[in-house]
Amino acid sequence: MTKPILPGEVSAAVVNPAAYGDWDGLHRQLAWARANAPLAVADNPDYDPFWLVTRHADIMAISRDPQRFANGIRPTVLSNRDGEALARAATPNNDGHLIRSLVQMDAPDHMKYRLLTQSWFMPKNLKIVEDRIRALARETVDHMLESGECDFARDVAAHYPLRVIMDILGVPPEDEPRMLMLTQQLFGSTDPELNRNKVEITSAEQAIAMLHYVIADFENYFRELTADRRSNPREDIATVIANAMVGGEQIPDRELAGYYMIIATAGHDTTSASTAGAIMELAKDPALFERFRDADSDKAGLIEEAIRWTTPVQHFMRSAREDAEIGGQTIREGDWLMLNYVSGNRDEGVFGDPFTFDPDREKNQQIAFGFGAHVCLGQHLARMEMRIMMEELLPRLKSLELTGEPARVESVFVGGLKRLPIRFEAA
Repeated sequence: MTKPILPGEVSAAVVNPAAYGDWDGLHRQLAWARANAPLAVADNPDYDPFWLVTRHADIMAISRDPQRFANGIRPTVLSNRDGEALARAATPNNDGHLIRSLVQMDAPDHMKYRLLTQSWFMPKNLKIVEDRIRALARETVDHMLESGECDFARDVAAHYPLRVIMDILGVPPEDEPRMLMLTQQLFGSTDPELNRNKVEITSAEQAIAMLHYVIADFENYFRELTADRRSNPREDIATVIANAMVGGEQIPDRELAGYYMIIATAGHDTTSASTAGAIMELAKDPALFERFRDADSDKAGLIEEAIRWTTPVQHFMRSAREDAEIGGQTIREGDWLMLNYVSGNRDEGVFGDPFTFDPDREKNQQIAFGFGAHVCLGQHLARMEMRIMMEELLPRLKSLELTGEPARVESVFVGGLKRLPIRFEAA
């Protein structure tokens, strides 16, 4: 059976960081794919061919089947041929994973490592830190309201989730700016405004070298944190990770660094994107803003829709371990697949009027946190952070409006707003 091949413009869009910065143009290409070729191969000159998975149902089917669709065989984030070759040459066993975290693990390692911290992120245990999170949200809002305008994405949304996850992790406040910088450099490596050298990336060698420097900075920092927590344990996640045992032995250095990094980075950049996305839509719609600024309004629908609307983690890659039938297509052993969550969260077959921001969706089946064994460990924390921020911020605003054009991060992997200029009046 011949594999269906996507038109060149669709294939080019889904690998182009600038397309994810444009967003509207990308959505047009993905909508075409869902309607005409929902599971088809993207073939670009610099990339190995991969299946573009655009429909919600197919993304779910692959996500709930980790036995047949693996994380650890090839890069879990899209990489071109040169980048993957360089990464394989630079990693143990030539596995190509510059970072080995929960994201890159398959069974049995994945569950062994996930269980080390999973209980920390369950709703029951998160209630213990709710008061701390609310205090951080209140401080953030107090600072914001000292002025009548700000860049909400840069000045507020980027900092509040960072402070929360660093507090839970055990990183002192004075080191938060360093963590923010490193995270932006890691996830925004393809964006000239955010990457380490503030330049356009033109080669795989350049990209890999830049990532190596960022990862080394993370590793050096967390090496010192580990030594401290082994000598001076505390009630924080850093202590859990530093002293954790897998198979009767302490976690190897590579996996140790990966664990810290996935919590430190995924724990704030994604939540910041969804928070900024919610504020952008409220600033565009005065009636919606008035509704949710009511202190008694239920914010759950607003939060869930903002997560769907922004879809901060835009894709993950999977590799087929064996032949499988998905969405009417035959996936062969060794095939590479892109689970495009941006597309899945706009699937017309699941979401009525998917291009309308609608907090009143009766059943919001958004998949921004993934699904199955690899569903985001911090999803409950993210929702709590967003709820508390909306509860603390919105009742204290009398008005809210945009003062300029929002701008998105140019990144295929983790995206969201990098600029959101707003004007507001305190209530």
